[in-house]
Amino acid sequence: MKKKILRLIVGPTASGKTDYSIELARQLKSPVISCDSRQLYKELIIGTAPPTAEQLSQVKHYFIHSHTIHSHYTAGKYEIEALSLLEELFKEHDQLVMVGGSGLYADAVCYGIDDFPQPDFDLRETLSSRMLNEGIESLRGELKILDRESYDTIDISNPQRIIRALEVTIGTGEKFSSFKSFKKKQRSFTIERTLIERPREELYVRINKRVDFMMDAGLLEEIKSLYPYRNLTALKTVGYRELFGYLEGKYSLSEAVDLIKRNTRRYAKRQITWFKRETPSQFL
Repeated sequence: MKKKILRLIVGPTASGKTDYSIELARQLKSPVISCDSRQLYKELIIGTAPPTAEQLSQVKHYFIHSHTIHSHYTAGKYEIEALSLLEELFKEHDQLVMVGGSGLYADAVCYGIDDFPQPDFDLRETLSSRMLNEGIESLRGELKILDRESYDTIDISNPQRIIRALEVTIGTGEKFSSFKSFKKKQRSFTIERTLIERPREELYVRINKRVDFMMDAGLLEEIKSLYPYRNLTALKTVGYRELFGYLEGKYSLSEAVDLIKRNTRRYAKRQITWFKRETPSQFL
């Protein structure tokens, strides 16, 4: 019996993968399954750049505004929910389209989640205190020394990622990256991956324009409404962190916007590094 096919479309933010995936889904008469770790939150309307109402109307989407920031969600939970959904959808479809920029969520579907150690909350608290007292650069430097592979592949603009990597590395005596070398889980379907790319300068222009568009669309007002929940993991996200900083008087609004653009460009660069490990590129 011929295996079903999952067409996985990945790429950096603002690359155009949403439009690409919708066009492909329409050709295949498939819904679109999102593997974006932030677009699934229904409270994050603007800052995660989810598909527009027009785009959502073209094909059925899953995992867009489907969960709440008030419920703890992980890549492990996503693996379980996404595989269950795929099993049901493959009963009616020979090919399905999945799209997103979250490497960990995409890998959860393709290979399964690594068997990472349980959190060490005392050590995490110590590292969090160090970050407040010494700054994020201090922790970045330590991670670079202790586990260069993780430093080169995780989002080092995200304090939570740095703290988690150091927590595992220091707590176990083994590199955080070493826990990723596990046996990949077998899937009942074939996965065909495509990495959507654009020339670097063009991508950066698109990112900058997108940030300006989000600000014009009311991102600051969205941030203000979410400020009471700023310590939730879901809000430790580029675009939200910087504007929370503005509300706290750390920098001006124009400085916050410039930081969003810079940090989004850096995040895009790391997305490309992650996906290029084994995904063929297609330039738009």
